[in-house]
Amino acid sequence: MDTGITLNLERRAAMLESGAWNDKLITDYLDQAVASTPDREAIVGYQVTSDTRTALTYRELNDKVTRMAAGLVALGIGKGEVVACQLPNWWQTTVLHLACVRVGAILNPLMPIFRARELRFMLKHGETKLLVIPKIFRGFDYEAMIDGIRGELPDLETLLVIGGEGERSFEQRLLETPWEEQFDTKALFAEYQPTADDPTQLLYTSGTTGEPKGVMHTSNTLLSNVRPYSDRLHLTSDDKVLMASPVAHQTGFMYGIMMPVYLGTTAILQDIWDAEYVCKVIAAEKPAFTMAATPFLADLVKTAPKHEGELDSLRIFVSAGAPIPSAVVEQAGKVLKAKIVSAWGMTENGAVTTTCPEDPPERASQSDGKPLPYTEVKVTDFQDNELPTGEEGNLLFRGCSLFVGYLKRPELYGVDDEGWFSTGDLARIDKDGYIRITGRTKDVVIRGGENIPVVEVENLLYKFPGITDVALVGCPDERLGERLCAYVTLDENATDLTLDELKSYLIKQQLSKNYLPEYLEVIEAMPRTASGKIQKFKLREQAKEVRLEPAKRA
Repeated sequence: MDTGITLNLERRAAMLESGAWNDKLITDYLDQAVASTPDREAIVGYQVTSDTRTALTYRELNDKVTRMAAGLVALGIGKGEVVACQLPNWWQTTVLHLACVRVGAILNPLMPIFRARELRFMLKHGETKLLVIPKIFRGFDYEAMIDGIRGELPDLETLLVIGGEGERSFEQRLLETPWEEQFDTKALFAEYQPTADDPTQLLYTSGTTGEPKGVMHTSNTLLSNVRPYSDRLHLTSDDKVLMASPVAHQTGFMYGIMMPVYLGTTAILQDIWDAEYVCKVIAAEKPAFTMAATPFLADLVKTAPKHEGELDSLRIFVSAGAPIPSAVVEQAGKVLKAKIVSAWGMTENGAVTTTCPEDPPERASQSDGKPLPYTEVKVTDFQDNELPTGEEGNLLFRGCSLFVGYLKRPELYGVDDEGWFSTGDLARIDKDGYIRITGRTKDVVIRGGENIPVVEVENLLYKFPGITDVALVGCPDERLGERLCAYVTLDENATDLTLDELKSYLIKQQLSKNYLPEYLEVIEAMPRTASGKIQKFKLREQAKEVRLEPAKRA
């Protein structure tokens, strides 16, 4: 597949010289862990609904990776081809990623919340050759969904289903067949091994264009973030990592899949967020680190008093995706021994800024941290002039973990000649180099750390009978950061519209439920500029006062 990506050789030389890139693959660190601690648990997976625990040692993990990697080749997966998986936080995702790296394939993790509408685009755009899904998760039939769109995916040669049957059985095709006996795996992996500059991960991110963009990362860009990140937090091979954030997000992928292998420690994966259950897992497994969106932290703080003494192993809780309310940080100091660390980042670069464990507690609620080693940030005005300390402007990023491009869309890369990437966020930088995100220049609503593709949802709503104009904005929410509010105008023949009607329509359009508006306001006219543009900043002000009940025409 022609990715449309060309590596900047000047950037590569600079990154190697600085020590930011070391040309290693995540499988190099797997080999180290297998050699040094083969019997240490590599992955402990908890499935909440069935209340089951599965554990793999590093030796067992490596054996599965070897078998699966050989199996991928046997199934026709070549170097540079895309393998997608739409899985919860199950151990199979980690094994699949490591197997893909062994043979130079690109893994595309997909959020379990995605439905036919999102997948139809992503799987076709990525030219996915092999897809791994669960049969059923949280009551939803993934196999039936894929069967419904399979005819629109000409590149999809193989569908494997965890818990499936026959030729589609993931277990039979990749785990139970001794593929390693059919190949000289040492020679095979040597032949297929990628370089650290080859694309290894594809993640789709929702933006303002109405169409997801495929973010491409290499081993060098991913690991050059994982290494300084774990150093700043003083994590070692003795510190178990708990991850309940989705591994199909960059947070879960980099710090729940890659970082534990890099450290040679244990990854504890939980597939459904449940605060009571996570307390049980912490008490049993004694992790030292976790990272999650702010609502997860708020939930844990509320639940922790019922588990006094059971959560004391947790030393670091990194919270990102939305500002942390000072009340949550203050309460966390009373009920948790963990240090609360705030962070900011993007799919395109992983965590860029974090506060430090040594910082005073209040800093986590007052800032989004300072840049990690090998990275830089700056704030500019709209004419690209760098602004003085404390002034708000466009946030730009430059450094080791910056992605290498958007799949097949090189024109959207947006990196200037000096390597600066415009994040689309507004921020200010204080005298100590700590940033504070103050808003977004791009039209995205972030609900509980999940980006909502505003333009896509708006385009669907414009097709709703009776709607003449629509604008989606974020409503401030203490727990989730934002909820999605729909402002609509109706034509003169339309009757009053309810939120339930709107939701039912969007569900019929196969939109993910996580993207559904939670509030509706029917208004007489949109606020507009002289040129006719909708003034969303005025709607955001109004959204601070929205009500939960279905709206009536104003």
